[in-house]
Amino acid sequence: MHSLNARVASAATLLLSWFMIVAGVAADPPIERPKHPAAPAADRFITDREGRTLDLPAEDEMFTFVVFGDRTGGPADGVKILADAVADTNLYEPDLVMTVGDLIQGYGTEGPWMEQMREFREIMDGLLCPWFPVAGNHDVYWRGPGRPPEEHEANYEMHFGPLWYAFDHKDRRFIVLYTDEPDPKTGERNFSKPASQRMSPEQLAWLKATLERGKDKKDVFVFLHHPRWIGGRYGDDWERIHPVLAEAGNVRAVFAGHIHRMRYDGPRDGIEYVTLATVGGGQSGLVPEAGYLHQFHHVTVRPDGIALACIPVGETMDVRDITGTVSDETGRLAKQEHSITSNLKVDEDGSGGGIVTVVATNPTGRPVEFTLVPGSPDSRWQYAPDHQHAVVEAGATHRFIFQVDRDRPSLDAGWRPPNITLDADYLGVNHRYALPTRILEIPVAANLAAPERPGVDLGMEFDGKSQAIHIDDEAYDLPDGPFTLEAWFNGDSFGDRVGLVNRSEGSEFGFFLSQGKPSFYVHLDRTYAFAESATPILQTKTWHHLAGVYDGSEVRLYLDGTLIARGDAGKTRTRNKLPLLIGADVDGKGQPTSHFDGRIDEVRLSSIARYEGKNMSPQRRHDPDASTVLLFHFDAMQGPWLFDHSSSKAHGTLRGTPRLVPVTD
Repeated sequence: MHSLNARVASAATLLLSWFMIVAGVAADPPIERPKHPAAPAADRFITDREGRTLDLPAEDEMFTFVVFGDRTGGPADGVKILADAVADTNLYEPDLVMTVGDLIQGYGTEGPWMEQMREFREIMDGLLCPWFPVAGNHDVYWRGPGRPPEEHEANYEMHFGPLWYAFDHKDRRFIVLYTDEPDPKTGERNFSKPASQRMSPEQLAWLKATLERGKDKKDVFVFLHHPRWIGGRYGDDWERIHPVLAEAGNVRAVFAGHIHRMRYDGPRDGIEYVTLATVGGGQSGLVPEAGYLHQFHHVTVRPDGIALACIPVGETMDVRDITGTVSDETGRLAKQEHSITSNLKVDEDGSGGGIVTVVATNPTGRPVEFTLVPGSPDSRWQYAPDHQHAVVEAGATHRFIFQVDRDRPSLDAGWRPPNITLDADYLGVNHRYALPTRILEIPVAANLAAPERPGVDLGMEFDGKSQAIHIDDEAYDLPDGPFTLEAWFNGDSFGDRVGLVNRSEGSEFGFFLSQGKPSFYVHLDRTYAFAESATPILQTKTWHHLAGVYDGSEVRLYLDGTLIARGDAGKTRTRNKLPLLIGADVDGKGQPTSHFDGRIDEVRLSSIARYEGKNMSPQRRHDPDASTVLLFHFDAMQGPWLFDHSSSKAHGTLRGTPRLVPVTD
């Protein structure tokens, strides 16, 4: 698939947008497509079961054709987009393909014109069906020495086809017109001047005769390059041509190009006016979903009218390409975790640097192309190199190494951490399959000085929706054996599932406050040991202290200094690589979930069983000691970090925008 169109279009089919005809010209009501005829047909329906009678489709003759827009005005590799359109079209196998002009870049002398003509024809001849050209200004305008009066018209007719012609197919007539005839007085060809945008008497006489001879055809379709009906610099000559088409009575649609964007005008007197965008031509991509894109039209002709659909180039998938291997391997690749390590460290002023390494693994049987780009919303980061890409063979790994620096000291509100954008393309036999883009967070360690204790006690306020504090699992070490987890909190509400401080996900430990019932979980000897309240006992708008103790043989839960639950426990704690989150539970990908709504203060993790017996006296503020693994006072934020007063210095980082607020009883 062509990568440009993968970015600008997300659906395999876009319906044409409906617009009114040019200002000042009355338009018919929009054409409403009736349901296809259907009726019971006992002689065509076979079963040996009883059931509802199903209507069958009518056996009316129908067929399809495709229309290509402009190829020119774009990059030299626009022919690759044309080739993609040919490959896509072959998957539909229409009866025929029409163009609407500007087939080649042109605007030169005979030598380059001939070369471009051969290139275009070679690509188009890859179609499984016949194709029919329309002449555009790029195809006939001559620039340079030796310009003949007819410019490239003779070359065009010799190598592409007549400037105007018609053919019949399945009781329909297809008419091709020429919209770059010269000004009859001056001989000038100029699509911006109305005098050069008038149909000659010769062509008009031919059109009338061709319509007359085709009056018994079921439908007539007309193709030209310039959409003269939109007026403006095209003048008003189409007001002379439209009545000729309308009088014929069987002209259903007129197709054009040139403006490099889709546009629908009509219907007018039963005629639909349709303008295409591009198949490799100059394309701004301004509003892809409104027709600024590389695309072609797929037209279905039925006895009661036509159906129109836009197909973005590169978005059509070959059913036969998606084998079981492709499906399984791309799924495996999408789930593959690619490790990221970093010794990146910054000082308290925000400056610093380090090496970041991403190890990308290809678990498939085909090559995979990886592209990694470091970046950040904070423009003060610098990267070397600024991107890397590599094709990783089946079953192999590749190390991508970046130097990341931030040498302009400032730890202000504009601080944002760096990350790595990772894109991967599975290189199939016939296509490359782009996987969803991933954003890999770069771990950043901080060398911070302890903040001064504020004049008023502070706690962190969480919204219960998206906020948390993240402590990386590698930033601290809690050994097997006894430990104590404790925190102060003041909840505004307690939903069905609420995490307070957690890294439990089929492993490790955590606090929950679900439905107002506090609980403490520790995963030991392959199962959870837990202590929890059997009834809702937490009060909202009230400060509570919660302590969970594991002493090596049991778990205990204390609320406001009173033992409220206990349970037997194993010996060996089940480890994981997930972060510890304050203000939420953690999911299997390390992301916050089951958020806490309220305020949290004074979170401490200790490597001993600090409390025993039925009662204890919780302290409002702790001092670190040799057994303190983590200690968060919530005194201040330093950039994105919450200072850890333990010897681990495992400073927490914000997820979302929780904020410090004064603690009140």
